Amino acid sequence: MRGRSVLVAVLLSTAGVAHAGDKPLYQAAPAWVLAAPTLDVAKLDDSAPVLQIFDQQQRLEDGQVAIYLESAVRIASPQMLTQSGTLPLQWDPSRGDLIIHKLQILRAGERVDLLAKGTRFNVIQREQKLEQFALDGTLTATVALEGLRVGDVVDVAFTITRKDPILGKEMMSVVPMVPAPAKLGFGRARLLWKEGVPLAWRDYSGGVFGSVDRRGAEPKLVAGGYRELTLSLPTAKPVELPDDAPARYKPLPMLEVSTYADWATLSRTMAPYYRSEGAIAPGSPLAGEVSRIAAASKDPRTRAAMALRLVQDQVRYLFRGMDNGNYRPQAPAETWTLRYGDCKAKTLLLVSLLRALEVEAEPALVSSGLGDLVASRLPSPGAFDHVIVRATIDGKTLWLDGTQGGSRVEDLDDVPPFRTALPIRAGGAGLEAMPMRPPARPGQQVSVTLDATAGIEFPQLFTIRIVYSGAMAEALRGARSQIDKDKLAEFLDPQISAVLGNHSAFDQKMEDDSTGGTVTVTASGVAYQDWNYDRGRYRLLLDTTAQGLSFAPNRARTAWKTIPAVSGAPSDVWVERRWKLAEGGKGFTLEGQQTLPATLAGMQLARKVVLGDGWLSLQDRTTTGLQEVAPAEIPAARAEVARVKANPLRLVAPADHPARWEVIGTARADGRLKPILDAYGKAIAAKPDDPDSYTNRAWFHETIYDRESAIADLTKAIELAPTADMYLRRADAEYALRRDDKALADVQAALELEPDSGGGTSTLAVFKRDRGQMDEARALIEARIDQGGEKKLGWQMELASLLGDGGQVDDAIAVLDEAIAAAPGNAALLNSRCWIRATHNVAIDQALKDCTSGVELSSSSAAILDSRAMVYFRMGKLDAALADLDAALRASPEQSASLYMRGVIGRRTKAKDADAYLAAARMIEPRVDERFARFGIKP
Repeated sequence: MRGRSVLVAVLLSTAGVAHAGDKPLYQAAPAWVLAAPTLDVAKLDDSAPVLQIFDQQQRLEDGQVAIYLESAVRIASPQMLTQSGTLPLQWDPSRGDLIIHKLQILRAGERVDLLAKGTRFNVIQREQKLEQFALDGTLTATVALEGLRVGDVVDVAFTITRKDPILGKEMMSVVPMVPAPAKLGFGRARLLWKEGVPLAWRDYSGGVFGSVDRRGAEPKLVAGGYRELTLSLPTAKPVELPDDAPARYKPLPMLEVSTYADWATLSRTMAPYYRSEGAIAPGSPLAGEVSRIAAASKDPRTRAAMALRLVQDQVRYLFRGMDNGNYRPQAPAETWTLRYGDCKAKTLLLVSLLRALEVEAEPALVSSGLGDLVASRLPSPGAFDHVIVRATIDGKTLWLDGTQGGSRVEDLDDVPPFRTALPIRAGGAGLEAMPMRPPARPGQQVSVTLDATAGIEFPQLFTIRIVYSGAMAEALRGARSQIDKDKLAEFLDPQISAVLGNHSAFDQKMEDDSTGGTVTVTASGVAYQDWNYDRGRYRLLLDTTAQGLSFAPNRARTAWKTIPAVSGAPSDVWVERRWKLAEGGKGFTLEGQQTLPATLAGMQLARKVVLGDGWLSLQDRTTTGLQEVAPAEIPAARAEVARVKANPLRLVAPADHPARWEVIGTARADGRLKPILDAYGKAIAAKPDDPDSYTNRAWFHETIYDRESAIADLTKAIELAPTADMYLRRADAEYALRRDDKALADVQAALELEPDSGGGTSTLAVFKRDRGQMDEARALIEARIDQGGEKKLGWQMELASLLGDGGQVDDAIAVLDEAIAAAPGNAALLNSRCWIRATHNVAIDQALKDCTSGVELSSSSAAILDSRAMVYFRMGKLDAALADLDAALRASPEQSASLYMRGVIGRRTKAKDADAYLAAARMIEPRVDERFARFGIKP
């Protein structure tokens, strides 16, 4: 039953037709069917609707339903011709027949009657839902439409009949509605039923909540004592609704009919099939299981949990829809013998076990997808696709699902996300709400320990442990035999990224705890810190919970103002992160929200933060999808979300923390980086053939300016899978070490792999310029400028830099003048012109104007402040130059030009830290002296 859509669950049947078994019948359309208009294909052109006829007519009588459908489809393109070459029709032979009335190909001046020519359908049985563990016995009749051409119209008419003896005289059905903007040549939905039959109908195409027929159509009495309801298709375009509206508000393109008087009638109808009397015979294997559980505990909750685990773990899921299996469960003894069953079988087995254990229990119908929309439906079995157990222990209602897995005693109070249930009782029952609440155990519990003792400048070592329970644990448990080391790493990577961002992981493991009903995955690795320098302090954003909040319902339209908002799909995640801080945590502080609102925009939140003894611990739990936000509360909820997001939790480093370049030399010497390098080594050992393992470690070597080690790792990565980026990174390192020939070879290799590489082109141009080939260098950049587009200004700056550093200052300024004329107010262009003038000591007053304007225009001022410092240096205003350099280094602490000039000026002013700044600049850019020598500047 579970997993079957509403339309698939429709009962189809007709009266007066003998069953044909597993072959279609070929008969004229029944007398109760009204003919559709005759098509004149000659009048059809390319603007005509593809679906020329969509005519669905249903007759409901004596517990039987018959659906007649005629469709005429115009083959409008070669693609449609390919897709329409074979016609499939499906039906369930155990409940009714497939009767073919018409199969014709219409083209201008010709009507080809394929049935008259002897064409017949072939029948095959394809269990299309086998991968969903479902066997429904459906047959498929197929026919190849030989001779079909583009422009033809395929006209087919057939009836599918169905009657389910389980439902007796009751009837239900669904009529698909075709809403605008779909176009039809002719469309009709028609219902026919006997006068006096208490048949209710409801059109959901205009919106389910409080739905009624919205076009004023009413049934009328016709010949033969029938009531007839006819609706034209397409229906009106469904009203637009916000994406975050509850499901019950959203239109469904269907019309539903049912003879059930109320939900209680349906409840009573199903009750006989779930009787548990005599289901567990004395002395039987099932009786032995009951005795075993009863002996293990007298506590009803423990007994219920053990029975639920037995059904979940020892009986695999398999839907059987054949032989009246849609609604009739197989007997518990049979289920236990076969060790498989669907939701009905598992529910009856669990009910029987619980009752034998003196626990009050009954079956309950639910919908796996429609939730509280069920309450807006007409009473009928089609409103449900799943059945679970409603148990009562100590006056408390429990909802138990035998088709799930991993449930233990602590999970008994959890409510599955079905929201609405119909208990199955002999005396009948009405719909019952299933109040949602957070589960006892989060479905995902993440614990991360991070070793950040090397310092805020460097990667941190991590170990992560993720405990899954519920559905995810069952999925992992079922797939465990197919999850090898590589697949486990592939599965874990996005899970770790969601908590830590970029990382390098190794030592991934999976453990199954059958006692606790959980699956645990673990890994170790290297993660990266993202400290930012802001307001004179280094700050690390911790608050992924606050930053991940999203609540922006749009209720601007008048029609939407009364619609609640939902907070997303049901989810419950608990995350704990623990940092071991550098320097024993001395001087580290917190800012931002150390607590979160218990409820926020329909979500439940919980936070616990502890900073002390050299450790920081942050625990967050987020539960979504359980509550709606009432329309009147939406503005306040939006404001509260904005408030929480505006003040996220951050870790603040000590006020006297040195710049990164001051730390690197010490760290490389004192051994604190060895554990990080060892971790990278383990990641490489885990994936020795993965180039990313080597480029990740190369990145770390680059950040600590260990270029020889970076070259070694990049070389290995290039051997495995070369990319242009790898070659260019190695070229940068080789150039820094004054191995220009090797660097040039790498640049050329990069361009062979990626001829349009911007970095490769600009670097090659510099090499050519420095080797006296200025014309060729200039041509490379001018070719990119000539391509135009959004990158043109950037290439103009590249050309100006190339020319300026090559001594052609006037030409460089001319290029920038042209660019600035085309894009006045561009801070980057103004900075480029200021820098070239300042470094070559020309038009200094104009350079100062450019830099000052650039500072005012730019949101990222480090480069422009550095350029203006050069202007002040040329003007002899050393104090002003130092002020700008210090400001630039606060924004970009490793800007080598600023460090170098800080040292140059320090030498001239006899500053004690001058040599330290020069050493830092040379560590970051080993050839910085050569660069500034071009400008006539030396320490």
